[in-house]
Amino acid sequence: MPYWSHKACLVTGGSAGLGKVLAATLARQGARVVVNGRDPQRVAQTVDELQSLGFGDKQNFVGITGDITEPGFASELVAKSIEAFGKLDFACHAAGRSMRGELTATSRDDFESLWRVNTLAAFDLAVAAADALTASRGHLVFIGSLASRVSPRYLGAYAESKFPLTAMAQQLRLERGPTGLHTLLVCPGPIARKDQAPSDRYAAADQGLPNAATKPGGGAKVSAIDPEVLCEKILKACEGRKAELIVPSKARLLFVLNQVSPSLGDWLLRKMSG
Repeated sequence: MPYWSHKACLVTGGSAGLGKVLAATLARQGARVVVNGRDPQRVAQTVDELQSLGFGDKQNFVGITGDITEPGFASELVAKSIEAFGKLDFACHAAGRSMRGELTATSRDDFESLWRVNTLAAFDLAVAAADALTASRGHLVFIGSLASRVSPRYLGAYAESKFPLTAMAQQLRLERGPTGLHTLLVCPGPIARKDQAPSDRYAAADQGLPNAATKPGGGAKVSAIDPEVLCEKILKACEGRKAELIVPSKARLLFVLNQVSPSLGDWLLRKMSG
């Protein structure tokens, strides 16, 4: 039997972007999927699309509308997911937001907004799902970024909201790994988007930033990643119970150099972006 067949899976941010692609990838591999998002219409449309794939009964795909950043919602979401499928084998925090701007020009409201969705919501999901996933020897996945390890220019508070995922994932591996929970941190570079042009996503020019800041990854000199390929890699990494998935893998060199010599890391980061 294929590994993902009948696995009970939850994806936050599952009605758009990478989360939607991941939900479809799970469905194609025979999983049962709960899709969470804030927009009822998008959630319903995503569930309809999953049902149309023909990889299971319609009741194997459930939509739950709600804001993962709201206090208490993660617990409600996990409880409803377990109620729907009787267990939980996989939970991925794919909801998130990026921004553009200099750090010192970032407002406290914007900083807190990114922190709530990129960091605190991941923590809430981990707390809510840890017991169920430990019992099933399941998988908890954080969608981080290359900016979970290095902090490029002009990303506002994005890196500051993604760095904590590295610490969270490691602590969970140490505390819960021995009793069954697998935690995976995914650190991808810029992801190719078909639904929205990168230049339309950020008002970088209005902030007096260089044109490169409007590009994916703030002008990172790496190729955009095919989201379908990335999702396949995520599931393979889960099957192998890997600790991290870094795409492109060559970014590991930057991470190592940044730790050994921060000044060298700064130099290389400038060369690789903008």
